[in-house]
Amino acid sequence: MKRKAGLLSVAFVLALSAGLAACGEKKEEGSTTVRLAEVTRSIFYAPQYVALSQGFFEEEGLKVEFQTIAGGDKVSTALLSGQIDVALVGAESTIYVRNQGADDPLINFAQLTQTDGTFLVSRKPVPNFDWSSLKGVTFLGQRKGGMPQMAGEFTLKKKGINPQKDLNLIQNVDFANIPAAFTSGTGDYVQLFEPQATVIEKEGKGYVIASFGKESGKLPYTVFMSKKSYITKNSDTVQKFTNAIHKAQKWVESKSVPEIAEAIISYFPNTDKAVVEGVVKRYKEQGSFATDPIIDEAEWKNLQDVMEAAGELKTRVPLADLVNNSFAEKAAK
Repeated sequence: MKRKAGLLSVAFVLALSAGLAACGEKKEEGSTTVRLAEVTRSIFYAPQYVALSQGFFEEEGLKVEFQTIAGGDKVSTALLSGQIDVALVGAESTIYVRNQGADDPLINFAQLTQTDGTFLVSRKPVPNFDWSSLKGVTFLGQRKGGMPQMAGEFTLKKKGINPQKDLNLIQNVDFANIPAAFTSGTGDYVQLFEPQATVIEKEGKGYVIASFGKESGKLPYTVFMSKKSYITKNSDTVQKFTNAIHKAQKWVESKSVPEIAEAIISYFPNTDKAVVEGVVKRYKEQGSFATDPIIDEAEWKNLQDVMEAAGELKTRVPLADLVNNSFAEKAAK
């Protein structure tokens, strides 16, 4: 991603020049503190909130200091500079950092979501929707180079649509303002995350007609990652963290939609519970929540296929270079 790569390059240089040491474990009253940051607050990350709300981290002897740092570039910078220990962000971030020549690369160690989380929303009902009908329309997309946009373009190309030539593609709207731009009249179609897609549908201002997650296939869309040095020095903590995440994944897999919604609703105080339930149901039915934290070769290949198709991948990276599955495999046993 050109814009993100530039930002990460600056962050990396700053981190090097500052001579920042890798973070070590912090003990507090018999527990180990882990500083965790997510890239955005999203129902898409339901298993993470389940791990927090159901006490799975505490069961593993961890105290999690949790925050949201909006933007993949910003959360990666926080991780590189040692402000946080673990980040929940797209796996592509590790590839961008690696391609900057990082001496202490970011390593993916546990997968949380395994599909794209966006949906195609139309302004009007579209009976018997066919992807070819998008040709010639005004399409309000996501930010260039971001994984949502790359997954969206990957899907469109699979359907025989050239996003740059066959659509009037709008990509100059900030992420947070995309739903409002659509409801105010911009675009015939829009690519949206939940719960915005469901909210717009409930308000009668749009219609969810397709899932980019279903169409783009499985990939390590959102993962937990740390600096390689942190993982090496704190392997026991990383294992406990991964154990807690897998407990949450199994809990989500086995529980009903209302139970999951009840467990995470406190993280979405301004969202109607019916909307939370609808979003959880949609993501659960399409298999967006990973059922174990392991990142496999096929998923890693698909991630790089998506990046390559978008022109955002300089060179392919072997899974073993940026993925450490040992913690996930042990947790899964």
